[in-house]
Amino acid sequence: MLTGGPGVGKTTLLRHLQALGERVVEETARAVIREQVERDGRGVPWLDNDLYVSLCAARDIAIFDGLVADERRTFFDREIMDSYGANGATPSSAIIEAVRTRRYNTTVFVLPPWREIYETDAERKQDWPEAERTSDLILTRLPTLGYEPIIVPKASVAERAAFVLAQVAT
Repeated sequence: MLTGGPGVGKTTLLRHLQALGERVVEETARAVIREQVERDGRGVPWLDNDLYVSLCAARDIAIFDGLVADERRTFFDREIMDSYGANGATPSSAIIEAVRTRRYNTTVFVLPPWREIYETDAERKQDWPEAERTSDLILTRLPTLGYEPIIVPKASVAERAAFVLAQVAT
């Protein structure tokens, strides 16, 4: 799994891994935001964060459940545990249960904040200090949920992919 704050290159790395033949699962957060905006829904982080987190978690749980019998290596762009306390939300009982019962590989690749590549857009509205706080929170939370964070170095996308693939090969 790949995780990290906003704008750290997760999706770019995921797409590169996919181009190398790896199986990937895209982040659900942006899809939820797009759908909610199109419907004038409230399930976006800037209107109703708890609803947004719940929608993302439900989608991530469904994806996990749909892949549970598949043993192929899969790289996820964020997932269920990223909804645990996301943006300050109190974890719902459904998220707590999902984090406990739906387990990924214990090694999680964390992409650190990288000012030189960070940018906002219509779906990613977090400012730089929030991006840094999110990263710190992820690094603190992962071990408490039973995962080992591995920091992916700031480097070219090819070098980042090589680092990740070398780690999973051992």
